Amino acid sequence: MKLYHMPDSGNSYKPRLLMAKLGIDCELIAVSSRDGSTRKPDFLARNPIGKVPLLELDAGRYLAESNAILLYLAEGSRYMPKDRYQRALVAQWLFFEQYSHEPNIAVRRALKVYEERHVLATPQRLQETLEGGNHALGVMEQRLRQGAFLVGDEMSVADISLYAYTHDAERGEFDLELFPAVQDWLKRVRQDAGHIPMT
Repeated sequence: MKLYHMPDSGNSYKPRLLMAKLGIDCELIAVSSRDGSTRKPDFLARNPIGKVPLLELDAGRYLAESNAILLYLAEGSRYMPKDRYQRALVAQWLFFEQYSHEPNIAVRRALKVYEERHVLATPQRLQETLEGGNHALGVMEQRLRQGAFLVGDEMSVADISLYAYTHDAERGEFDLELFPAVQDWLKRVRQDAGHIPMT
């Protein structure tokens, strides 16, 4: 397999982290939306969306979207529950990550970190993403006060998906001290076998 990824992207980090934990060997190919390489014709032929990550399975078969890649890689592993309801809860958290968490926490981080995004960092946008991100972290805090992981008692791809941008949220000026259960959960995810840092 080949993974087209951007090294400092949380979405690209998700499949790299899961593959490390599963011991899956994969060729990493760095591309970037920041330098235009994801908009070149050869990349768009593989993924018309023009985004990373992109997993190349074999000749002519590609899989885009970080959480879809997680579901594919986790099939039959300890990171995907066998119970039907728990699998649905995993999907619920993956949707939450894409619709409530990533658009606030990852976007605010990008506005703060990437110089070319600074022009988009209006006071209103920063306030909206701060409020939205704190709400998402609050939802996670509530759940993680009740259990060690987001779904059941074992780590799943739900945890890997939400770990990617949560562990880096302070770069977007989120105060994780306000969310002690989330902080404890971050430590548990890091302590899971095979863990690798984002960069």
